[in-house]
Amino acid sequence: MWLLDVRAVLDREKDIQELDAELEVLKELDDKSTSYAIVSHRWGTEVNYDEMTGLAAMEARKRDKVRKRDGYQKILRGCEQAEKDGYRWLWIDTCCIDKRSSAELSEAINSMYRWYRNAQRCYVHLSDVDELAFPTEQDSGRFGRSNGWPEWFSRGWTLQELIAPKEVEFFNKNWVSVGTKQDLTSTLENITRIPKDVLKDERVLSTELWERPCVARIMSWAADRKTTRVEDRAYSLLGLFGVNMPLLYGEGSKAFQRLQLEIIRVSSDHSIFAWN
Repeated sequence: MWLLDVRAVLDREKDIQELDAELEVLKELDDKSTSYAIVSHRWGTEVNYDEMTGLAAMEARKRDKVRKRDGYQKILRGCEQAEKDGYRWLWIDTCCIDKRSSAELSEAINSMYRWYRNAQRCYVHLSDVDELAFPTEQDSGRFGRSNGWPEWFSRGWTLQELIAPKEVEFFNKNWVSVGTKQDLTSTLENITRIPKDVLKDERVLSTELWERPCVARIMSWAADRKTTRVEDRAYSLLGLFGVNMPLLYGEGSKAFQRLQLEIIRVSSDHSIFAWN
């Protein structure tokens, strides 16, 4: 996986007028042996892999436009938080995947649950929360487009990003901490319908014991969530069910049918037939 070198990113920004074109801000490392933090967020105006690695070589006007994007500021704030917490490496999906390579994108999506699970800490950025406290009551006036809760909770990909990491910290729009998964377990269960035991330890999903939620129940957690691409409704669930499959963007709803077949192949849980 590609990881941001936190110190290199912050040093480059500090000396933006005297950029070293040879400075590497991304390095390919192993998620199992590297200590890193990871970011979960709602996409906006982001900075991609090519822009992040090529920032130093850009013409000054173009570089300034990139640096003014909300997505670039998100990267900087994430790096600052990681450094504060003692992590040298940070992963964020916007710039740590070279999406020009279909092979790399496929590998990343099939590995993403593991990457979030192996992270030492996950930073959740709630871009529509201004307050200094986590919202604990449904508010359709503030979050009308997302069932009365911050929009992060309505997105398909963020389901695994909440469940997989052991340590999750929530931040408001200005990157002020508003709580942790451990402290907010009851509120998170109320918002997501995910049981407390799963929120506290994702290993419940991989156990063979009777306590493991059935396939239909796991599917229900994703039922009201949205993705930009219809195929991602299936791809975003791969890690939760411990299956892998190639990505075929353009296949539409057939992606979900392939997901069902993969789950059937590895599981005898027939509750999956309750979903289409």
